[in-house]
Amino acid sequence: MNYELLTSWYQALPPHMRVYWIIAIAVTIIFTIQMVFTLIGLGDTDAGDMGDGNLDMGDGHADTIGTGGAIQLFTIRNTINFLLGVGWGGVCLSSVIGNRFLLALAAILCGCIMVAAFIIMYRQLMRLEGNGSYRIEESKGQVCEVYIRVPAHRSGSGKVQVSFHGSVQELPAQTEGEAIGSGTKVRVAEVIEGKLLIVEKL
Repeated sequence: MNYELLTSWYQALPPHMRVYWIIAIAVTIIFTIQMVFTLIGLGDTDAGDMGDGNLDMGDGHADTIGTGGAIQLFTIRNTINFLLGVGWGGVCLSSVIGNRFLLALAAILCGCIMVAAFIIMYRQLMRLEGNGSYRIEESKGQVCEVYIRVPAHRSGSGKVQVSFHGSVQELPAQTEGEAIGSGTKVRVAEVIEGKLLIVEKL
């Protein structure tokens, strides 16, 4: 890579365009890393995603995908989506909008559109998964495996992997006994409020 050419190009940019390019490139890198983590199952790291990742449908169904609280408006993920729209919106529209103020407004609008698009996409994914929905009550009595350690005496929640009609779901679980480590086989003793499993060692 010709760093001198790149430096010359950057220095030739107007100050406001440098900001757009920095935002666009930096956030694109972060967005790419985030997407890779999501694809390999590490996507629930958002500050707004600290819940159990379940959506209670109110009719005894629960849909689980790795989006957690991403459909909420103010999350790290949506901040990244917003900045992605602002950065590339400013870069792409600079050739047709000469006024800096109008360009800034257009870039912010692009950021809002990006956030809205991702929220709609996540909701559609939830609905698609809901088409193959399951009743969490069906897990009662099933033998499953602990995915994330379950703390003792209902002092916190872990996660277990439960099979529903051929699909495996990760659901929050607690135990009334001693702590249960990852990989341990357990039985679902009770379902609380249609979203929390009480499990016990076999």
